[in-house]
Amino acid sequence: MIWRMTALRVTPLAISALVLGAHFYRGGNVALAAIVAASPLLLLARRTWAVTALQIGLFVAAAEWIRTASSIASLRAAAGVPSTRMFVILGSVALFTALSGIPLSRLRQD
Repeated sequence: MIWRMTALRVTPLAISALVLGAHFYRGGNVALAAIVAASPLLLLARRTWAVTALQIGLFVAAAEWIRTASSIASLRAAAGVPSTRMFVILGSVALFTALSGIPLSRLRQD
């Protein structure tokens, strides 16, 4: 039962890390992609600082998604292409990434 609850808490983190890792990999930054994709392994340390570091990292990742959205929006505006759908998609990814840190708070108490 404890493993199931822990898995449910860690799954949003893992998804966020994999999606951000893919983002960096597509951008050509393989080293950063590997670091980001492996970041959930910090939880194996079972320390409060690891949870805090991952939560901070998730908020930084959400900011990266917002930065990416604004960068793409400026390119699309220059080309005269609408960007509403892109904002909805990347905004949703940023929100999911930011909210992925909430279930980790419970790991501090376990």
